[in-house]
Amino acid sequence: MRILVTGGAGFLGSHLCDRLLRDGHEVICIDNLFTGQKANIAHLLPNPRFEFVRHDVTDPFKYEVDQIYNLACPASPPHYQYNPIKTIKTSVMGAINCLGLAKRVRARVFQASTSEVYGDPSVHPQPESYWGNVNPIGKRSCYDEGKRCAETLFFDYHRENHLDIRVIRIFNTYGPRMHPNDGRVVSNFIVQALRGEDLTIYGDGKQTRSFCFVDDLIEGFVRFMAQTETVGPMNLGNPGEFTMIELAELTLKLVGGQSKIVHRPLPSDDPKQRQPDITLAKKVLGWEPRVPLEEGLKRTIEYFRSRVSEGGRAS
Repeated sequence: MRILVTGGAGFLGSHLCDRLLRDGHEVICIDNLFTGQKANIAHLLPNPRFEFVRHDVTDPFKYEVDQIYNLACPASPPHYQYNPIKTIKTSVMGAINCLGLAKRVRARVFQASTSEVYGDPSVHPQPESYWGNVNPIGKRSCYDEGKRCAETLFFDYHRENHLDIRVIRIFNTYGPRMHPNDGRVVSNFIVQALRGEDLTIYGDGKQTRSFCFVDDLIEGFVRFMAQTETVGPMNLGNPGEFTMIELAELTLKLVGGQSKIVHRPLPSDDPKQRQPDITLAKKVLGWEPRVPLEEGLKRTIEYFRSRVSEGGRAS
């Protein structure tokens, strides 16, 4: 097939491009490189079945394709809060442009949504049927509500135009090619430990997250696009739950060194719990994560170790 990946030079997008090319498809990757990095896809540029286009999804685009994966949007708090208006425009206008193209060429179209649609959840773990507990006017709202609106658009196009959609809600994912300065907890801890700095925990460190290794997530993407039983939304993530203190201690154990754990105030609207109910993914896709946290962290640390110089700067 000929497949378009928006945000294809980002962390998840570049791994998806790798996988689709390995599966024999042609891939068009579009990215404005706001948070994506050309280094993530440099190894793909010589491939005749791969095409990179520098483009912003808030502007219309036209390609003849069989499938569209819409992954374009800054996904870490420092990046999506840097220009919140741009963030929500990327989610909403990017979705509209992907859906318009999919309608024109009758392509199956995939929306990379997020566990952030659940906000600070009052239901634990979070099933797809839960509507969420989201602050619509907070600092995180540009991302949370942008993704919620994108889901609305996808389902309206599905109902009104019979568009062949797929909507995935992604829970915390980590692995090689994470941006070293993206502000997410796994990359923060690893980079701080490699630099010999203290590991920063916000709040008491008892808040929990679930961490899915990127290879497992991409496998779920591909299986979800291949099946016809459900359009979603579907949770993808690792149901294994860890506190921030547990993650920090494991990172220190694997990296070594003399770093300590220090505490800082908790940011506003930071969820206390985040854990996916993946019953639907197990039933429909036969999918569940296979890479244990310790193994995935070792592979991620190896990636970051090659990018953190002795002077302490991440390249």
